[in-house]
Formats: sequence, C-alpha cells, structure tokens
Amino acid sequence: MRFVRFLMPKEERFIDYFSAHAGCIVTAAGALRSMMKASSSDERAKYFKEVCRIEGEADAIARETMVALHRAFIAPFDRSDIHALSTGLDDAVDLIEEVAQHSVLYRVESFSPMMMEMGAMIEDAAHILTEAIPLLAHISRNAERINALCEKVGRIESEADHVLRRALSDLIAQEPPHIEFMGRKEVYELLETVTDRCDDVSDLMEGILLDHV
Repeated sequence: MRFVRFLMPKEERFIDYFSAHAGCIVTAAGALRSMMKASSSDERAKYFKEVCRIEGEADAIARETMVALHRAFIAPFDRSDIHALSTGLDDAVDLIEEVAQHSVLYRVESFSPMMMEMGAMIEDAAHILTEAIPLLAHISRNAERINALCEKVGRIESEADHVLRRALSDLIAQEPPHIEFMGRKEVYELLETVTDRCDDVSDLMEGILLDHV
C-alpha cells in the first residue's frame, strides 16, 4: 500500500500546473503590452516572438496537466473541473497570441489608449488569478479570499465590456478604411475576449468553492 501511495501524484501538483499556467497569462500579457508600446517594427517583431514562445510554454503545461490527470489515482477536486480550469487558462494565453497575430496580419502598428487600457486589464486579471489559484490548495481555509479575488476578476471583465463599447463607437466615428477598420475592430474584440476567459477561470474557481465549502 505504501508503494501504491508513493506512485500517486500529489494533489498539489495540479495547483502547481495551474499556477504556472496563470503565470504564462501574466508574462504573455506583459509581452503583448510591450509589443503595443514598441516604437519600431523590429521591436514589435521581437515581442511578437516572445508572445508566441510563451504560448508554446502554456501548451506544454496544458499537456502535462492532462497527462497527470489521466495518471492520477486521486485529485484535489473533480476531474472535470481540473480539465476545465486547464482549458480556460490555456485559452486565455491562446487568445493573447491571437491579438498579437491579428495585429501583425492587419499591420496594426499604432495601438490606441483604449487598446493599451484593455491590455493592462488583462495583466491585472492575470495577476489576480496567480494570487487566487495557489489558495485552492486549502479551499476551506481560503474560501473568503478566493471569492473576493474572483469578484475582482469579474469587475475587470465588466469594465472591459464598457471599454470595448466605447472603443468601437470611437472607431466607427473615425471612419477608417475598411481593412484598417476590420483589423482594429478584431484586436479590440480579442482583447475583451481575453478578459472573458480570465473571468471564466474565476467562475470555475467559484464553482469549486461551492462544491467544497
């Protein structure tokens, strides 16, 4: 029996994976913001490559999480929740890469203050997730703090909705050429969708709280 227990993955292993995944959101968001602030095409290209590199790291963490889930005899909470959390975190990083890819595809070389604002919101939400996720290791003890942090992420997502509406209204009023309009519109919408995914992760954590507290 001791040998069997020795082979079992430790429960906190999943928390470590989630924390590393959330860390990828932070670093990817930081690289994206640096790309937005870059003053030259070479500098933008450098940060674009950095975003893509981080997305690759996040994919590797997602694969490791799924392998660990299939091998685990025990898990800290429901397996479907583990799968959903990993997927949500990975989706957030994927979408950050999509923002970078679309800006390159549509040759968006200047980023508006509202794009920068939404990028900062993503980074803020990601930092909150990196604080909240390790607390899942002791759910009952940390329930109040986890809930408060999840509510913060929800407020950021709600504010991002408002910024998106203002940004699109301003963009329509400017009447840019069609291709420029489409490119900037997609960048705005993708930025807002990243905050949606961060909020999805916080919603999942709140659901785990309800199941365990």
